[in-house]
Amino acid sequence: MKKTSTRDKLIHAMADALQRKGLHGVGLSELLEIAGAPKGSLYHHFPGGKSELAVAAIDHISRHIDSLFSQLFTQQTDPLKALHNWLQGALLQLENSQFERGCPLATIALESGPEDVEIRAALQRSFTAVRLALSAQLHAYGYPCEQADNLAALFVALYEGGLLQARVAGSSEPLKRAATALFNLTREQFPGGVRP
Repeated sequence: MKKTSTRDKLIHAMADALQRKGLHGVGLSELLEIAGAPKGSLYHHFPGGKSELAVAAIDHISRHIDSLFSQLFTQQTDPLKALHNWLQGALLQLENSQFERGCPLATIALESGPEDVEIRAALQRSFTAVRLALSAQLHAYGYPCEQADNLAALFVALYEGGLLQARVAGSSEPLKRAATALFNLTREQFPGGVRP
C-alpha cells in the first residue's frame, strides 16, 4: 500500500475543512493537526500558505468530482438517472453529517473576494469542468448542444443553491423540491417532448 505524502495529507485535510467549515472557518493549526503534519510542512509544500493550499484542494476536489461523474455516467447511460443518483449521494452525505457537509466549491466561493484571484480561478475551472461534463452527457443522450449547455448550467446552479438552502434549513427538502422541478423540466425540454 502506497504511503500518503505529507503534501497529499494537507490537501485532503483542506478539502475536508472546506466542505465543513469553509476557508476562513479553519486555522492552520487545525489543518496541520488533521493532516498529522509538522508545523513547517505547510509552507514547505505550499509557500503561498493557506491560499495556495486551498487552490490545490479545489483542484483535488475537481478531479474527484470528475472521477465521480465518470463512474456515474458509466453505470447509468441515462444522464437524468445518473444526475439523480449524484443528488441522492449528496443528500445522503448532507443528512449523515447533520447538514455540516455541503459543497466545498460553493462554501469557498461564497467566502472568496476579488482579492482571491487564484482561488477564484481554481473555482472557475472546477465549475466549468462540471458544466462541460454534464453538457457532454446530455448532448450524447440527444439534447442539442446549446440546450445541453443551458441545462447543465441550470443543474449546477440548482445543485449549489439547493444544497446551500438545505444546509441552512437543516432539511433536505429545498434540494429535493428543486431537483424534482428540474428533472421534470429537463424531460419536457427534450426535442419533441419525449426522451429517447
